[in-house]
Amino acid sequence: MLLFTIITFAVATVAAPFPLPDGFPNPNYTQLLSIEKLAGGFLPNYRLPTSLSKNATTALQLLAHNEIFEVAFFNQLLTNITTAVPGYGPNDTAPLDRAQLIKNIEAIKNQEELHSIAANQFLVSAKQQPIAPCQYTFPVSNFKTAMLFAQVFTDLALGTIPTIQLLFAGEAGGASRNVLTLGSILGQEGQQDGFFRSTQRKTPSAAPFLTLASASIASNILEKLIVKDSCPQPLSDLGYRTLPSLSIDDEAKTAPEAGWPNWISISPRSTKPSPQENRLSFTVVGLPRSAEFNPSITYLSGAGRPYSVTVWEFKRANGSDVAHFFADRPLQTPQSNGLTIALFTRGLGPYTTTDAALEVTSAGPVLIEQD
Repeated sequence: MLLFTIITFAVATVAAPFPLPDGFPNPNYTQLLSIEKLAGGFLPNYRLPTSLSKNATTALQLLAHNEIFEVAFFNQLLTNITTAVPGYGPNDTAPLDRAQLIKNIEAIKNQEELHSIAANQFLVSAKQQPIAPCQYTFPVSNFKTAMLFAQVFTDLALGTIPTIQLLFAGEAGGASRNVLTLGSILGQEGQQDGFFRSTQRKTPSAAPFLTLASASIASNILEKLIVKDSCPQPLSDLGYRTLPSLSIDDEAKTAPEAGWPNWISISPRSTKPSPQENRLSFTVVGLPRSAEFNPSITYLSGAGRPYSVTVWEFKRANGSDVAHFFADRPLQTPQSNGLTIALFTRGLGPYTTTDAALEVTSAGPVLIEQD
């Protein structure tokens, strides 16, 4: 049996840093050469697509949104480390070699800049709207939580990019070649994730098959990290369904920081847990009453089929759109490491695919890291 420790994060709002000193998001030729040098490689130089379908366009715009968010995060992280703000000083990053750490984060920041530039180049070539930066919130307050946060959003990216590849596989006009570019980005993000995990003394690769997500799931998480009304091209314009907010407010939280509840990290230990420790307490805001019929929590984990658990003690506050309930925690086995995604669904399924579960999803998601 396992005991679970839940870690939460404090939320900090960061002002828009753009344009960066290196000219991003619109560097000139000399600045681009410098970015490529620090990133360790060049932008793709094959012929760009001249047309994209509507679905491929929105998926690529979502990818650009996400890549710019990552640039903002790593730029702020690099600043925090190099200026040794509280929580990011030498004692906080020990025993890592600080000079090498700064070099690593700088390389990752520049690599994410090239990912974003490439996505926008594809959009412009196909006569579609490129994406400009927003302002973002980062739910971290020190180096340790920053590495865990980076692991979480990279795990989500690793689960989302394959679904975007499927869209591009059927594209015409040379756009199907983007499958290869996305595969290259996918591998590179996996290398990054191994680094983030290693800084936390975790196995670099969490599991043999990682959890598949979707563009809709990624959009709903990214929306919660964007400062309201700060985007020149709002994420909502892409047309992905915005779900009511699902969060975890478990009584067993042990972390010193109260914070953003849309993901948690669960660390198993070989101790028999109490019944209370085997459950999670959820809150959902904005849930329509029609979604209360036969509610469940459905978990997405690894390459397996989604699986659902029953909701109990579902209670809605009088006259409000806020409801509270309990559900069993996701399975904890040596075969369930890495990212698990929780969705509030109607019915227990069974659901054979992520898309099938999303069709009956009424709120969510919540991201759960199990290591």
